[in-house]
Amino acid sequence: MTIERLSSRPEVTITDAETVHVIFVDANGNRSAVDAIDGQSVMHAAVSNLVRGVVGECGGDLSCATCHVFVEEAWIPLFDAAGSDELDMLEATSEEPTDFSRLSCQLRLDHSHDGLVVHLPKTQR
Repeated sequence: MTIERLSSRPEVTITDAETVHVIFVDANGNRSAVDAIDGQSVMHAAVSNLVRGVVGECGGDLSCATCHVFVEEAWIPLFDAAGSDELDMLEATSEEPTDFSRLSCQLRLDHSHDGLVVHLPKTQR
């Protein structure tokens, strides 16, 4: 099965093997399921699918903290630990960071993340 993406760019065809399903849960419990591309960041998956609550103001350059998410605990071990720059930026988020806080621009998706669930804070800076 293939999924066709519509955009102003040339047509892109994505196979199921390259698709990673991500579920975003907003502060009110509303869920948005999106199809991301293997290798894409969680932030780019959210922004390209118009998920409300992920701003990504800096475009993924680790300089704004407007892509703060809370990764569900079971998924935390499947990502590399946050680096010192990310930890510093998490101190600038609009909501208090927790042990499950990450900047979604720093979370690269692969097939092991299929079904990933991330929760969105009420606000972003």
